Amino acid sequence: MSKKTQRIRLRRLTFSAIYLAIALVLPFITGQIPQIGSMLCPMHIPVLLCGFVCGAPWGAAVGLTAPILRSFLFGMPKLYPTAVAMMFELAAYGALAGLFHKLLPKKPWAVYLALIGAMIGGRLVWGAAEFLLLSAEGTAFTPTMFIAGAVTTALPGIILHILLIPVIVFALDKAGLMTVKN
Repeated sequence: MSKKTQRIRLRRLTFSAIYLAIALVLPFITGQIPQIGSMLCPMHIPVLLCGFVCGAPWGAAVGLTAPILRSFLFGMPKLYPTAVAMMFELAAYGALAGLFHKLLPKKPWAVYLALIGAMIGGRLVWGAAEFLLLSAEGTAFTPTMFIAGAVTTALPGIILHILLIPVIVFALDKAGLMTVKN
């Protein structure tokens, strides 16, 4: 393995660790905002950024780890079914953000397209995970519950992500901190 490859792997590992730490801490900050703190989907932000900056495997790893680790360390989100379903959702977010960012042209509009694609894919994965987890315990997961959880309740987070994440990705790219170059 060349020194350049080793440097890139170390950089991705370091950035991923930082994004994981942010995913663990950010909900404490947004939780201070009455009524909408959790609706901002704070753990999604660093996972999506990790996918964009470090690539699909790293984004998936951070997404898979963050909800479960946060549940074990702080008791939130509730382990079952919330953290387990979020584990699959956030892994999809990180993987899809990284994959779409890698495959799409390096144009500003493509960052938005990659973000929206990752958000839709992640929400679909969340719905499938919730359906399977709740079905296993004999509880129905209706389309109304899916719309409420994936869209209605998450609308402030969806808006925040669309406004914030591309700006951060553009700033990181301008600063030369994007570790994935195609």
